[in-house]
Amino acid sequence: MDKPGVYILGLSDCGEKMCAAGGRISTQSGNALGIWEKSQDAAKNASLIDKVTRSGHNSTVEHIFFNLAFNDVSVQVEQFMIEFRLASFTVKSRRYVDFSDAGYYTPAFKNPENKALYDAHIRWLFDAYGRLIGGGVPKEDARFVLPYCFLSNFFCSLNGRELLHVLKAMLYGRGRELPEIYALGLSLKAQAEEVAPGLLTGFEERKPKRSDRIDLSFLPDDGEKPKQKQLVQLLGKTENAEQLVVTAALLEQNRFTAEQIKKAVSDPAVSEKVIKAVLASTRPRALESISYTFALNNVSLSTLTHFARHRMHSLLVPDLNTVDRKNYIIPESVKTDSEMLQTYVNAFEHNIRMFRQFKALGEIKALPYLLLSGNTIDLVSTMNGRELLLFMKLRSCTRAQWEIQLYANEMLTLLRREAFDIFRHYGPTCYATGVCPEGRLSCGRAAEMQEKFKA
Repeated sequence: MDKPGVYILGLSDCGEKMCAAGGRISTQSGNALGIWEKSQDAAKNASLIDKVTRSGHNSTVEHIFFNLAFNDVSVQVEQFMIEFRLASFTVKSRRYVDFSDAGYYTPAFKNPENKALYDAHIRWLFDAYGRLIGGGVPKEDARFVLPYCFLSNFFCSLNGRELLHVLKAMLYGRGRELPEIYALGLSLKAQAEEVAPGLLTGFEERKPKRSDRIDLSFLPDDGEKPKQKQLVQLLGKTENAEQLVVTAALLEQNRFTAEQIKKAVSDPAVSEKVIKAVLASTRPRALESISYTFALNNVSLSTLTHFARHRMHSLLVPDLNTVDRKNYIIPESVKTDSEMLQTYVNAFEHNIRMFRQFKALGEIKALPYLLLSGNTIDLVSTMNGRELLLFMKLRSCTRAQWEIQLYANEMLTLLRREAFDIFRHYGPTCYATGVCPEGRLSCGRAAEMQEKFKA
């Protein structure tokens, strides 16, 4: 079991019985425990699950839960998986763990000579990573030269509905384009059929009939890309956000008249008190009534993973095959040391040459693994006010990775211009709540941060 691959480590005890019981309770008489007693026959359960899921009522299979281990898979697999927002992940951190001996994934090559060329190049990149760390560059910055074939290990937990979604994407969607992901999908499907055969009944017959990629080939591409872009652009927003949050908060109470709400919204002092009351609550649902869409430009692939870990926002990630290898981030930690800067830049420039060489050799399947973690990409994110509150608490904190701090602070600057009376209360947890939650890992600068975000 120590081989690279995906492994089902655990399955909820009730398994398919719970899914079948969920399918029966909505249409049959009797109480919950009586329905449960009727749901003990595996064959009948499988038939019912198949019937219900064929009709599109997939909520019943959310009652079964899987725990997975992805063992020594490429970081390409990790990136593919963490975009499934209804699954839970815990990933080995590249900020704190030394990946010098992590190893790497090798795709199939046309001949031994091309494989040897690939092996030599990847070892050269790992050597550059080691030289950077040896030269005093922090791990979180040295990791930018790691290629996207380096091995990742992570745990994933998800319910049956999301598992089916993952399998369809691995076997019939964009995952099929990468042989590594397709092979993992076949393995995961085979294991799921062993432990939960009823869940996979009729799976092949229900495979998607459409692509999970948007076809915009009818639009011309002039090939020109803008040379300089703002770090963050606000693409869309909720108008009159303050009034909307106040209105939603008062409507939620179900005791104010329309005239009282209108009066409260028009009184700045009352509105401020209502907004503060919403923010002080542990259930600030009124904030979900407003949303903002951002273009996040030139985000490193490493920091892409930080954005993807926020589950309650819509994150649009371009096909990684479209990433321009010539675009990459240069951290301050290497700019101040000429030797480290040269090592760092050499890694990217040499990788560009190797990418072109492998492309000329027709080794297309190897190209996704020749991305470097410091290559940059443009994202689009839409968050509601509640998720933005959590995002700012975590990502504008000094403990956050420095790159995502830049984006969080710039996003907050734009938000305060749009709805100051709400977003002036947003910032790191020590500012938003007055208390730092980091314990012994605290930066010890709470008072300084509070003054900074007041300004």
